[in-house]
Amino acid sequence: MDTVRASARWLRADLRARRGQALLTVLSVAGIVAALVAAATLLEDGTNPWRGLFERTRGAHVWIHTGEAPDLAALRSLPGVVRVAGPYRTAPVTLTLGGRKSPVALREATTVPPETAAPLVREGRWLRAGDAGGAVVERSFAEALDLRVGDPFPVTALSGSAHPLVVVGLAETADQGFYPEWTPGLAWTLPETLTRIEPAPGRREVVTGLRLADGEDTLPAVHGAVTLLDEQIRRMSTWREVRASMELDNRLLGLLLGLFGVAGLVAAALAVANVTGGRVLAQTRDIATLKSLGYTRGQVVALLVTEHGALGLAGIALGVAGGQLAAALTLDGLPFPPLSPLPLLAIAAGTAAVVLVAAALPAWRGGRTPPIPAAPAAPPRGRLSRLAKLALLVRLPPALVLGTRDAFTRRTPAFLSIVGLAVPMMMITIGLGCWATLDDFLRRPERVGQAAALTVHPGRLTATEAARIARADPEVRSVHPGSEVSALEPRQTRSVLVRALGTSTAPYPLVVAEGRMFAARGEAVAGQGLLDLLGVRIGDRVRMTVGGTPLIVRIVGRVVEPDQDGEVLSTGLDTLAAKDALPPQFHRLVLADGADAEAVRARLLAASGEALEVRRTVNPAERLAVIRVVIVALTAVLALLGLANLLTAGALGLRDHASDLAVLKAMGLTPRQVAATLVTGTGLLVVLGVAAGTAAGASVVGGLIDLQGHTSGVGAGIGRTPSASVLAVAALAAIGAGLLVTLIPARRAARAQVPVTAR
Repeated sequence: MDTVRASARWLRADLRARRGQALLTVLSVAGIVAALVAAATLLEDGTNPWRGLFERTRGAHVWIHTGEAPDLAALRSLPGVVRVAGPYRTAPVTLTLGGRKSPVALREATTVPPETAAPLVREGRWLRAGDAGGAVVERSFAEALDLRVGDPFPVTALSGSAHPLVVVGLAETADQGFYPEWTPGLAWTLPETLTRIEPAPGRREVVTGLRLADGEDTLPAVHGAVTLLDEQIRRMSTWREVRASMELDNRLLGLLLGLFGVAGLVAAALAVANVTGGRVLAQTRDIATLKSLGYTRGQVVALLVTEHGALGLAGIALGVAGGQLAAALTLDGLPFPPLSPLPLLAIAAGTAAVVLVAAALPAWRGGRTPPIPAAPAAPPRGRLSRLAKLALLVRLPPALVLGTRDAFTRRTPAFLSIVGLAVPMMMITIGLGCWATLDDFLRRPERVGQAAALTVHPGRLTATEAARIARADPEVRSVHPGSEVSALEPRQTRSVLVRALGTSTAPYPLVVAEGRMFAARGEAVAGQGLLDLLGVRIGDRVRMTVGGTPLIVRIVGRVVEPDQDGEVLSTGLDTLAAKDALPPQFHRLVLADGADAEAVRARLLAASGEALEVRRTVNPAERLAVIRVVIVALTAVLALLGLANLLTAGALGLRDHASDLAVLKAMGLTPRQVAATLVTGTGLLVVLGVAAGTAAGASVVGGLIDLQGHTSGVGAGIGRTPSASVLAVAALAAIGAGLLVTLIPARRAARAQVPVTAR
């Protein structure tokens, strides 16, 4: 009991003596754990938005769009089908709100939610009998248009007739992805309301959902449906497409956080090991005294591990809470389930194990201290390092030569300090590379298929009139007609997007990452996601089906494609059948350099008498702007880790050469030169660590970003390395901050009166 009380007093006294260093250790570990928890939450919630909704709405695994109602009995008999949702009639309408037009799929629904694929009402209420003018709107679509319960919902049918509706509720569904990644928007209304808005059967579709016993095995049911319905199928989607459209942004953010967290965990382990090792060296006399008072080697090791492990455990507890809070703020209140206890426990236990092992290794060395409290352990002696010899050779000032000699007095701590600084600097450089890639997307949107700043839909005009008005604007450089259709891929198990832009002789200016641009009928370029889905390469021929019409194309190139997880085929209008390509659904407008897209949009609307629908192209990089905030926050955490390593290296250097200070002064060195000697010793480690980390980060950042682009379907060729000037500024700022941190205690030590004592 006396030993326990004595140990507690010793721990309290030591922690009070170095409060700043202890707090820094806690914050460093907390920051890394917070990043790991936030990453795990976002990675899991990248899938959970679909999974959670699917479970709560009892969703369908396959959705089939046909022209007429299918045979339900035959669909129920397909292998693996346990329930059928629908069939539901749906009509394409246009929502006009505040001068903005948005396409909407208006789907019929009954007053009693169905057993399968029932929308989950989040605000307002579901449809009631007598709601002839009511509509329930899908929530992400409503949020994009700032729609609330009670707002007007005026829609226009294909015939041009206008129908006023009112939003009575907002609901979520697992039937399709979030808007605007998944278009058109979705709204539900009563069957009689749908019939009144679109009475012509030829302008409507029928949507039927299939819920399967085993969602992982969709092929038998899909093949059976294709065989059964033959050419009636207009398009088809599965739960995998919906999940992919919901998960992209969160997964990208989660992967970035995870990468930073894992690398930061390595840096944190080095920081804890350095701190513990430094304290063991600084407390050699105290540890020897404890051994002489009866402490065993195991008790000394336990005492040191308890002290430094407690700091790590406090950081873990703080980081778990902070990570959950950060993830909640990032998800912005969306109804996603919290991270399950198992991943939280795994992160906490894994980090605790790393921290304890990092503290135990130097603590074990401290436990071997002999019980002779006469003198502290002196720094090892030996030959001059190569850098010290080089400093002598180039005739550097004496203070710098002495500092260069002191930098590697203890080689293992010096190496750990360099690595402990290099790892955070490498991750900071990777973060700067992510920042540079986003900036490149924003400055050069044509690199991600966004050469056109505006998209014009004819609205109440013909396609020819819309093109004429667009070409008449002085700041419109080129006008490219286009159409988008859904096509069944060769196995006819799911639909992919076929985008026809321009013609084979005058194609839309897509940037080709591999191969070449299509230049003749029957040629096309594809996104990486489509190449992976079909299992084909550049040069292969692919057969698809568009509305019952075969589409055979030869893929001649790969483009960077951020839409639909890269599962997009781009070709010329003349490659599609006339029924699918003409008249063009829209026109993409490439503007002159420096043109104001909003000003051009206003002029086009004025010239058309508000008859056109003109939309600004949304750059995918704008959806990832939150990554900038994440990079800044993680840079701060990594800087704390570097600072912890630096303070340990500085303290160890001062401790090793405290008795040399009087000798240096006796040799004639001024306090400024003495301070320069101490700063050089630690500063050299800073320079080496920062230089190594910057070089390593710059060499791998492009490949890491391209690897993520490839696996996510966007495609390789998007990664950008930070410019040389940015890298130089970052490295100089890190070195300057490190030197400043070491300068303050070095100047204080150089001015102190230190007596000369025998070692």
